[in-house]
This record gives sequence, structure tokens and C-alpha cells, in this order.
Amino acid sequence: MDQTAHNLQQQIELYGETLGETVRRVAPPLGLTQSALAQVIGLSAPMLSQLMSAQRVKIGNPAVMSRLRAVSELADLAIASELGPDDIPHALDQIRASTGAYTDATTTQLRRSPGAPAGQATSSTPPFATPPGLAADAPTGQSWPSGVAPITAPTNAPPTARAVVREIQDLFRAVASAEEIQRAADAAAAESPAIAELLRAYGTGRTADAVAHYEKHHG
Repeated sequence: MDQTAHNLQQQIELYGETLGETVRRVAPPLGLTQSALAQVIGLSAPMLSQLMSAQRVKIGNPAVMSRLRAVSELADLAIASELGPDDIPHALDQIRASTGAYTDATTTQLRRSPGAPAGQATSSTPPFATPPGLAADAPTGQSWPSGVAPITAPTNAPPTARAVVREIQDLFRAVASAEEIQRAADAAAAESPAIAELLRAYGTGRTADAVAHYEKHHG
């Protein structure tokens, strides 16, 4: 395996997909160019390019990683038409201005109700950190998008399949390395192939494949 292929595999093990795939997935739904996305998350365009081409493996700044996760969740909502297009610029501004100092457990995300007009949002609990201002009172001097109210408590709206999968992946990767998970899957394969498949899907595989596994078994 050459160095680039090795680096790409490391990104998959860290993030569930390569960073190039992440950028190509999240930028178009939000109307962002590669350089504009870099500006939103707080990277230089050349640095983002190096990450996408796997010249560099990982994002070292936790605040940048948090902003990228917030952008990823925003893109998922835009793709699902659960966030009005008029709300996207404001949400991106809040991500751009954020410090990354927020937690998954206490934040909420702007989400449009089924049948609601563009620009009218409700809330749900997201799996990824979202910027201050999306989940609390808007900063002084800033206003909320049309139809959007400040949200301070989660509702019962379910998270997306990708959101749940990323939580499971993060849990697996917090307790064991990809190599350990693969060894466990190999050991379980003979006695329990379904368990082995579960370990590989969520512990070492791509996020897209894990989402497919999740949707297959959850309907």
C-alpha cells in the first residue's frame, strides 16, 4: 500500500470516510465552494486541499473538527429539506463565528417540520456539535432567520440515520483501534457472522456502508 492509500485508509478509520468524500458530500447542498468551506471551518484553502488529497491525514484543531461536523449535519438537514435554504447562510455564519467549545449533549439543531414552509424551523437533538446561536439566544446585534426561534431544549424529533451511525462509530473508535476491532470481528466470524458484520460495519468500515447496514436492520 502506498503512502496516499495508507493515509486515506487512516482517514476512513478516523472519520468513517475520507475527508475528500466529506467535502464533496457537504459543500454542494450548502452552495459552498471548496475554498468557501475552508473559510467556514477555519482552515486555509491549501490545507483543506492537502487533507482532501491525503497529503495530510487528520485535522489537528478540535475547533475546526467541531465546525466541520456542524457543517456536515447542516448539509444532512439541507439534503433532507429539513432546513430552509434561506436559513443556510445564517447557520453558516454562526458556525464560522463559533469557537468549537460546545457539546453534543446540550446543543440542538434547526430542523424544518414536515410540510412547513422554507425558513420555518423546529428543533431536534443532533449527534454533532452545533454552533452557539443555533441552540440559544442569538448574539447581540444579530437576528434570527425568518420563522426561526431560539431553541434551548431538545424535542422528541428523531435524529437521522447518519447521526445515529456516527455516534456508534465514535463509541467503537473510542474504546478500540481499527486493528483490534478487525481482530475481534475475525475471531467472531465462525461462531457469529452477524456480530462480525456488526463490528466491521461500525468499527472499521465507511460511514455510508454503516448507514446502509443501519437502515437495513431498522427499516
